[in-house]
Amino acid sequence: MLAELLVENYAVIERIRVRFHPGLNVLTGETGSGKSIVVDALALLFGGRASAEMVRSDFPKARISGIFDVPAGARKLLEDSGIETEDGELLIEREIASSGKSRAFVGSRPVTVAVLRDLAPYLGDIHGQHDQQLLFSADAQRVMLDAFGHIDSSETAALYRAWRKACGELENLDRSQQERLRLADLWAFQRSEIEAANLHPGEDVELENERRVLNNVGKLQQSADAAYSALYDSPQSVSAQLKVASRKLEELSKIDDTAAALVETLKPASIAVDEVSYTLRDYLSRLEADPARLDEVESRLANIDKLKRKYGATAADILAFLDQVRGQLANSEDESEYRARLEKERDRLAADYAKSAAALTQARRDAGRELSRRVEAELGSLAMAKTKFEAAVNPAAWTAAGADAIGFLISPNPGEEPKPLDRIASGGELSRVALALKTCTASDSPADAASLRTLVFDEVDAGVGGGAAEAVGRRLKRLAGSNQVLSVTHLPQIAGFADHHYRVSKGETKGRTVASIEELDVQDRAKEIGRMISGERVTPEALKHAEQLLKLGR
Repeated sequence: MLAELLVENYAVIERIRVRFHPGLNVLTGETGSGKSIVVDALALLFGGRASAEMVRSDFPKARISGIFDVPAGARKLLEDSGIETEDGELLIEREIASSGKSRAFVGSRPVTVAVLRDLAPYLGDIHGQHDQQLLFSADAQRVMLDAFGHIDSSETAALYRAWRKACGELENLDRSQQERLRLADLWAFQRSEIEAANLHPGEDVELENERRVLNNVGKLQQSADAAYSALYDSPQSVSAQLKVASRKLEELSKIDDTAAALVETLKPASIAVDEVSYTLRDYLSRLEADPARLDEVESRLANIDKLKRKYGATAADILAFLDQVRGQLANSEDESEYRARLEKERDRLAADYAKSAAALTQARRDAGRELSRRVEAELGSLAMAKTKFEAAVNPAAWTAAGADAIGFLISPNPGEEPKPLDRIASGGELSRVALALKTCTASDSPADAASLRTLVFDEVDAGVGGGAAEAVGRRLKRLAGSNQVLSVTHLPQIAGFADHHYRVSKGETKGRTVASIEELDVQDRAKEIGRMISGERVTPEALKHAEQLLKLGR
């Protein structure tokens, strides 16, 4: 829902700031006052095309910003775009430079105009004299028909995705058969080469360590012997000194009992030194030069290094690659069986999809007939009594949305073939068809601000009057029960149904034309509707008629 709109330096608007409300918001004013310019400015926030010609002369840029209640359905889109919202409100801005360049912002974050277009369906629609709206796209028509008929296509979509996946896998099998045969030979060679090496995990690390030992036997013997001597073998060894210290402490403890604890504290050190010494002695006994074993280790490491260059940085990586190759060979050998299973699964999914899509088609045709009947009845009340409307459901290629091509067709004049909505010549007829469709498909239950969409009707009353105008007003009022509706109108019958009434006027300031907008109270509403009835000179009769229209619209 649009909460506030700010427009600066746009066409004849220097600066306007207006707050809108839930329900039916009506904009009135004399012809050329700038009512439709307000709608055009709002269209820019929905991703409309910007033009430098609309920038007010002598100003570097125009700026349009709107504050919307964050639409519930758009939260994921906003999160994916990295846009944060505050207090449930969303700020959307558009700047148009006099050079023709434009910039867009959502939540004060720069975005592309494409993001605004993606966001627009969650915010609302604009139905104007010259606009082709999202409402009239094939996808939007399908969504509208499904919503009208309470049709759920999720099962069909799931079957379609599963069927396409199976088809894709079969296509990959066919496309890469020759490549797989070539790879199978390579995998067989790789498996044989690695298996012949008879590797075990960590072998390369063990051999590297053994090679270092064999290459440094002399240094190891020298270091180990020196350590053994310092710890145990020499007269001044650590072991000898600890034994001397222990005897002295024992003598001390015989005199002073408190020294006994020191003897116990020293014992683990003596034991540790002795254990290290015995281990060093055994280590020294095993150290000996073995050129033959060194050659064996070098040769084995050379073979492993050769495998590493092809299959992995470590023995563990090479063995993991071997497992992968074995799996690929197994899959290759089982390909015919796998293909048969895949073809069977594809055919089963195709049959299930066809059955689900057929049920979906029938449900849409039933809903289409009912929607056509209701829309024609609505159009009859909107001065289009002889209009033929058809929600056509025709066969189409399989998609996740079913196997249907949905098209809303209309014939405004008897004897003419129904044609797609976007080929209707009259903008007024287009707006009334949109109003009829929205009225037929809108929910009657009240909605909260987060689920309200802003539906804008620019001069939906074009070409109607009298009772038809009242019918338009009633339908806008009904539609405003589940949406926020903004309507630009010249008809007092429609203005009388407004929940909130705004007057757009144009004056002169410092020699320049300036448009302004103000929300009217009850008394001013009567005067404005009276002006719409009788012209510049508001007569008592016009005021009385205006008051009657206001009572009728409550």
